[in-house]
Amino acid sequence: MENLIKVGIIEDDKELASFLRDLIATSKGFECKHIFYTGEEAIESIPDLDLDVVLTDVGLPRMSGIACIAYLKPLYPDLNFLICTSHSDAETVFEALKAGATGYLTKGDDPDEMLEAIRQIHQGGSPMSHHIARLVVNHFQVRKNLPEMEHLSDRELEILHPLSEGLRYKEIADQLFISPETVRTHVRNIYQKLRVTSRMEAVNKIYGKRG
Repeated sequence: MENLIKVGIIEDDKELASFLRDLIATSKGFECKHIFYTGEEAIESIPDLDLDVVLTDVGLPRMSGIACIAYLKPLYPDLNFLICTSHSDAETVFEALKAGATGYLTKGDDPDEMLEAIRQIHQGGSPMSHHIARLVVNHFQVRKNLPEMEHLSDRELEILHPLSEGLRYKEIADQLFISPETVRTHVRNIYQKLRVTSRMEAVNKIYGKRG
């Protein structure tokens, strides 16, 4: 008999939870064991279930998905947590990874990619949406380039890339779902920490002069 990958879902959007349940339950090699609509419910019930992978949102009522992972992962180190969320900002991504998430997908990814991600995480991989993977790689590459980078916050690091690409403050704000004034404040802090006075100086200092 085929060994099925046993999946639990933590998702407060009941329509989305039903879609994920049906997707997993009707796909070869998978079994959807349970849907939890809150983190508290997951914490209470997971000890009684034999799960391989837990697919969880971040933005849940009361206890967040990240807090849920942080509580459960030390107790069940072999249980794999795969984030599936609309949140893709650097702060949330790194908080989730630090809490114990092994993979990170964003809502809207192709259903087949989600199934493949569950399969990968069960086999020891760390699947991530492409732009999340780039964010993580860029974060660590940038931190190695310059000692001053260690003083920048995750949000400031997240702003650096679009800033280097020449995006205007409003475009960066729209991309990160924050206000242009917030972007302006972060950029001002970036300049101060890098000891530069302009976008061009910051880009040259971080990435080196471009052709």
